[in-house]
Amino acid sequence: MSWWRHRFEAHRRSCVWLSLAVLGLVLGVGCGGLCWRRLPSGAYVQGAVQPVSAVRFLHDLTYVDAAGVRQSEQRLFEEIFALIGAARSYVVADMFLFNEWTGEASAYRPLSAEFTAALLAKRRACPECTVVLITDPINTAYGGAVSPHLESLRAAGVVVVETDLDRLRDSNAVYSAFWRLLARPFGNAPGGMLPNPFDGGRVPLRTYLRLLNFKANHRKLVIADPGGVPTALVTSANPHDGSSAHSNSGVLFSGPAALELLGIELAVAAFSGVTVDLAVPAVSWPEPALPVTVQVVTERCILEAVLAALAAARPGDEVDLVMFYLSHRGIIDALQAAWRRGVRVRVVLDPNKDAFGREKGGIPNRQAARDLHRAGVPVRWYDTHGEQCHTKMLLVRSANGTGELHLGSANYTRRNLENLNLETNVVVRGPAASAVFTDARDCVEAIWNNTGGRHCTVAYEHYRDHAWLKYWRYRFMEASGLSTF
Repeated sequence: MSWWRHRFEAHRRSCVWLSLAVLGLVLGVGCGGLCWRRLPSGAYVQGAVQPVSAVRFLHDLTYVDAAGVRQSEQRLFEEIFALIGAARSYVVADMFLFNEWTGEASAYRPLSAEFTAALLAKRRACPECTVVLITDPINTAYGGAVSPHLESLRAAGVVVVETDLDRLRDSNAVYSAFWRLLARPFGNAPGGMLPNPFDGGRVPLRTYLRLLNFKANHRKLVIADPGGVPTALVTSANPHDGSSAHSNSGVLFSGPAALELLGIELAVAAFSGVTVDLAVPAVSWPEPALPVTVQVVTERCILEAVLAALAAARPGDEVDLVMFYLSHRGIIDALQAAWRRGVRVRVVLDPNKDAFGREKGGIPNRQAARDLHRAGVPVRWYDTHGEQCHTKMLLVRSANGTGELHLGSANYTRRNLENLNLETNVVVRGPAASAVFTDARDCVEAIWNNTGGRHCTVAYEHYRDHAWLKYWRYRFMEASGLSTF
């Protein structure tokens, strides 16, 4: 009996030590993927405050008219196509969603095909022009499907870069640790037996395993040189059929900040394994025609800029936020603090109910709005009808006559603002009377007040949700990374 007891105890100790070793390995990989992984060049960039020779605010607005019919006013992709067509030496685009997948929704327009056609037309009309498209692996179901758009662009000589997400930090650190150890070594390939989680067709199990990492190159921008002048359009809009009816915003600007953004994007291509042979012609910058500046900010620098703007707001200043996802506790606290200081704050949120023909449960916006509402901050909901209020915009107007506009790809969530996803925003500063700020203000006023025959928003009570279970579920999802927002 003592011999068997000795063998059992030895076996038990071996199992304990093995379990501790496996747990230590998983925790080490998880912590390394979340906290210690060094961000690659092109991420976490705070650009210089740069003068501009031209700057414009643009928006797409979807609403219901007086007859109850959904209407869409769209300008962003018309400007993008014009920018591509006028490019002289280069076009560099970085777009998150670029496919024809619509889920169960009816597409408003075939944006992915139009975007492909614009890039192909540029290659045909100007073969010496370098055309680069950086995108996210979601468009090939993480390697589990073939994208006809990407294949046609490659065949035409467009440099296509699928972002290497493994170089980024893990937002779902517990799961990603197991994935890096057990699934990543096997890669992925088209074909499989499981339904494509985004649309029709079949994909392998490895697509689902990679999807659960919950990370992305979420940027949306185009850089070109019409007339030899570096120009960029930074936006919240995707060339994606299922997203084509969304409300969005963007800023088009010319000047040194566009050239700086070009360098940031080429760095993303480089860490994804693609070196772009691009000789940028020397630029003779015109004298700044406007008393306005633009600053490019990416990843956590976006959060730092937003928090600084809210902290600087004083009584008599005005803060307007129009946002697709709001869940970051630091920003929610900063909005409430500004309100308590006497700043006029207004918040318009998407109700988080529409997702490509499927209905969602309102997390996280309805729970974040609960905190704002209880603090007294005025909140309205964008009244969506199948589409989304996909805008990510903060407008600050000071009583001293200055303005500050933040917009781009970043939702105000942990994943978008804490060096996890790749994100790009711009911060525009200058006199509040400048057209870029008055146009942004007019857009917010139309949304808030439902003016001009456009029904855009409804009162807070319309989508009010004070369920405690959902609230703490949101708080857990935001803190843990076990979420899609």
